Amino acid sequence: MSGPTLDLLALLDLQTVGADLFRGHSPPDAGKQVYGGQAVAQALVAATRTVPADRPAHSLHAYFVLAGDPRTPIEYAVERVRDGKSFTTRRCVASQNGRTIFTMEASFQVAEEGFEHAVAMPEAPPPEVLPDRSAIAERFQDFLPKAARQWLERAGALDIRVVLPESLAPRAGPSRTRQFIWLRLNGPAPADQATHAAVLAYLSDMTLLNTALLAHGRTIFDPCVQVASLDHALWLHRAFRVDDWLLYAQESPSASGARALTRGEIFTRDGRLVASVAQEGLVRRRAPPPAPG
Repeated sequence: MSGPTLDLLALLDLQTVGADLFRGHSPPDAGKQVYGGQAVAQALVAATRTVPADRPAHSLHAYFVLAGDPRTPIEYAVERVRDGKSFTTRRCVASQNGRTIFTMEASFQVAEEGFEHAVAMPEAPPPEVLPDRSAIAERFQDFLPKAARQWLERAGALDIRVVLPESLAPRAGPSRTRQFIWLRLNGPAPADQATHAAVLAYLSDMTLLNTALLAHGRTIFDPCVQVASLDHALWLHRAFRVDDWLLYAQESPSASGARALTRGEIFTRDGRLVASVAQEGLVRRRAPPPAPG
């Protein structure tokens, strides 16, 4: 298992500091703000630790209240909202220096039999024929912004294959509002489904808002665009493994009022729908940075 993979799993292994109180940290190479997927995943880990192991998470709904500081530990306080016969509900509040930066409610359920149906996986080329992170960085090195190159370098724990890698680079004129990305963990993960759910929560925030900018020929790395996650919802439908290939099919049905709605469906390689995602984000035009000198 690679060092970055171990680092990611360690990032999700929170410290217990009190009754239903946990502490998380950001990686040393984090950017200026806490990555949204990190807050979602760590909050899910905190909530899961207060729930019996036979009740896996099936949904979460979160709000990003303030930008987190990666240099400061994050405290996750869990409230035991309800413990029912079939469902368990938890609320988690993340704070730094006494200020709330993130809130989440999650629901857990005992395993039950029921009706089964799911949409079909969209057609996409297999991940083996697509360029990996290093190939994308080399291919677009002349015009990928520094932030994009740094993101590709920091994503070492994940094997990422973008179906149309051109979507990571700025273009003249509009484009589509859908993109497909293959993802998997670089190395085996522990067997427990809670770990796989936490890693999926972590990666579910990746590249999602970029889908909203495809229609406008922009990317999240454009210095003339301010982008931030506002809320995030994740539904877990079936068991899965994050160390096997997952296809993340993303789309943006609407943008207005400096906000964009994005949705995603996550499939296993054999076509099973295992998770659905929805997120609204801030997508605001801003003045270009001043020219050097």
